[in-house]
Amino acid sequence: MDRTTDGWGSGLLGVIIFSGSLPATRVAVGDFSPLFLTSARAAIAALLGAALLVVLRQARPRRGDLGPLAVVALGVVVGFPLLTALALQHITSARSIVFIGLLPLATALFGVLRGGERPRPAFWLFSCLGAATMAGFALANGGAGSLAGDLPMVGAILLCGLGYAEGATLSRKLGGWQVISWALLLALPAMAAIALITMPESWSGIGGPAWVGLAYVSIFSMLIGFVFWYRGLALGGIAAVGQLQLLQPFFGLALAGLLLREPVAWTMIAATALVVACVAGAKRFA
Repeated sequence: MDRTTDGWGSGLLGVIIFSGSLPATRVAVGDFSPLFLTSARAAIAALLGAALLVVLRQARPRRGDLGPLAVVALGVVVGFPLLTALALQHITSARSIVFIGLLPLATALFGVLRGGERPRPAFWLFSCLGAATMAGFALANGGAGSLAGDLPMVGAILLCGLGYAEGATLSRKLGGWQVISWALLLALPAMAAIALITMPESWSGIGGPAWVGLAYVSIFSMLIGFVFWYRGLALGGIAAVGQLQLLQPFFGLALAGLLLREPVAWTMIAATALVVACVAGAKRFA
């Protein structure tokens, strides 16, 4: 298997894992505050990442890597989880997927700015068409909007795209799981302090679904997914593999329908087919 194919396979696994993030967050914020959920998931994942770094005897990052690691932490450890948790108090997880459809474009743009990639013009055509298809479909099926929910989602997408591109660039040097583990560890002191300050006054009112949601976003969304995702971006290219995120909303919509019983239209199949074609076109011209 060549590096590019391996990268796309790893990236797809990452997308499948990430697709459960928004539904899990939607469930968890029912009983946990957004600040506690954001800080607790980061702290839990950081402890797991630290254990991996110690057991596998990984060398510390160089001083010059601390800046990029801080950007990764700001984007994917703090920014995206916090802003999406805030947004999901006001909008459905199905509507939030409208914005996830714009994430591949954001990732590709930051891949150009931070990763030095130069996709061909046809790539941008397929990328924009895929984003427009995804956003149009989700707008038609994602429920009513809210300024208090939509604005945080815009900020979340920008920070996440930056964190993805920065992390992918750095993972070529440090390795994918190492990047997210070090970024989590860098954010651990602040996240642990916030978790202690914002923890619920009583744990008796926390339902089982909220605990499952916290466990999922801590272990899978915050750590395991990035092992595959950063590896995929590093091997297959940030802009190219980033287009796989166009499939994430459909996985997420399916989960929202199955687990949260939110409405999902039959047109998802047609839109998915068009998006898959756009991903294939973007892959060819990246």
